[in-house]
Amino acid sequence: MANDKVQQMNDADFNAMIGSEQPTLVDFWAPWCGPCKAIGPVVEELAEEYAGKVTIAKMNVDENPVTPGKYGIRAIPTLILFKKGEVVDQITGAVGKGQLIDLIKKAL
Repeated sequence: MANDKVQQMNDADFNAMIGSEQPTLVDFWAPWCGPCKAIGPVVEELAEEYAGKVTIAKMNVDENPVTPGKYGIRAIPTLILFKKGEVVDQITGAVGKGQLIDLIKKAL
């Protein structure tokens, strides 16, 4: 279920995407990860609800090993919230929508 509001990012475009004025929430995931699949629809809902306010992006850790390594990601899903290139906060695991909204609000 693809959502045109959720951006796909890779190691090459990562810095450009997180460096914008608009906060960016990055979902680090992999296709084989059960909890990643569970949280996917929630991430897509948030992309709809926060369109124009927050960029929501996904990065496949199998295809892009550099960035997850740089941020010390050991478990997925890990969602990191960036503002102007800086980490605001992060959350790991298939958490509820309320926890993700609380995370996003830290950058708004």
